[in-house]
Amino acid sequence: MAKEHLIIIGNGMAAGRLLGEILERDADRYRISLFGDEPHGNYNRIMLSPVLAGEMSADEIMLNPLDWYAKHGIELYSGDPVVEIDRASQQVFSASGRCLNYDKLVIATGSSPLLPAGTPNDLEGVLSFRTLGDVAAIKQAAEHCRHALVIGGGLLGLEAAYGLRQSGCDVTVLHRGEWLLNRQLDEAAAGLLADELKGRGIDLRLDAEAERFIGNDRIAAVHLNDGSTLNVQLVVIAIGISPNAGLARRAGLACERGILVDEQLQSSDPAIYALGECCQFDGQTFGLVAPIWDQTRVLADQLCGFNGAPYRVRPTATKLKVSGIDLFSAGEFISRPEYDSQVYRDPELGHYRKLLFHGRRLVGAVLYGDVADGNQYFELIEQQADVEELRPWLMFGVEFARQQAARFSTAAPVSEPVAVSSESFSPIHNNNIPATTRPTGATL
Repeated sequence: MAKEHLIIIGNGMAAGRLLGEILERDADRYRISLFGDEPHGNYNRIMLSPVLAGEMSADEIMLNPLDWYAKHGIELYSGDPVVEIDRASQQVFSASGRCLNYDKLVIATGSSPLLPAGTPNDLEGVLSFRTLGDVAAIKQAAEHCRHALVIGGGLLGLEAAYGLRQSGCDVTVLHRGEWLLNRQLDEAAAGLLADELKGRGIDLRLDAEAERFIGNDRIAAVHLNDGSTLNVQLVVIAIGISPNAGLARRAGLACERGILVDEQLQSSDPAIYALGECCQFDGQTFGLVAPIWDQTRVLADQLCGFNGAPYRVRPTATKLKVSGIDLFSAGEFISRPEYDSQVYRDPELGHYRKLLFHGRRLVGAVLYGDVADGNQYFELIEQQADVEELRPWLMFGVEFARQQAARFSTAAPVSEPVAVSSESFSPIHNNNIPATTRPTGATL
């Protein structure tokens, strides 16, 4: 019997991970064809920043080079995107004119960079930061650049700014928010980050936006809405992403911001699935790796006939990929009346921690400077664990808190130890921690 034909549109990280999950479950189940926009194999997109900074090469971030596809019997059409889906005949048509029939189709077309209003498409030196091609163009432009402007103070924008600074450019980051990483950090942690970036020679313009791009053939300046003008030779835009749902929308699939999918990643057409940055589930779209990895596992189970768990949105954690800067954020990060907060600051070391509790559960953690305990905090958030017994010591790490909770649960009744106040924003200083509760080996 002939194998069913599975076609995957898109060759980004989501598609690459899905292939690995399918091969692991049932390598002989499908004939697989894959269409990709870019002229090479799958690579680790989240490592573009080290490539821009000159810390890694493009070859080092390749996940599946071209020969990997042939080795696993996968038909790869690189640099040949699908431009039309005919659902009635179950066919796809590529830019080069190829026409292939499918039994099942996965759309993993990713996303495109959002651009500020009025961004010109005909000025040299105005670039996005999403692909290896973008990195190559930015590095080439930086060779002749004195002053670069990065628009966007989120994760990608700050990583781009660091890479450009490493290349020798003067760099300004323009961010419309009141503080950097305002979707991941509170104002206090963002202030520490801002001080570190300024110390590295990166200028920050907060609570401001680009109003007009100036130049003839090449960018020469950007006028801001505060009335000032920056003379620049390069602009890198990193203000967010928009799901690439146009292909699906033209095919008549149900779409809002992204392609609508159910808990099995199935679209409004039972033969078509979507995952990654192009899809939308339960009102949410996706830009981080962790939820997309969850999607690939659910979809691989579905495609291979496994009775796997349905897809659910889970909390995510954030880290910044800038050499020498350690920050971690998971769950809630802004204090609210319904949350109890614990806050620790060490101005000398530049360390900051905030834990947020709702009832008996940890619902958020923000760490700056010392992030060693971040993953364990994240596990407690993700598991919605009851942490009431750990709470007096939790600021100093999960393992330490468990040791202390066990110690005091077996000891004779004593007055309750107070190492951390649970009142909102209560400061904790190293010299105020009793010797009996000071964690061993923790940098606090």
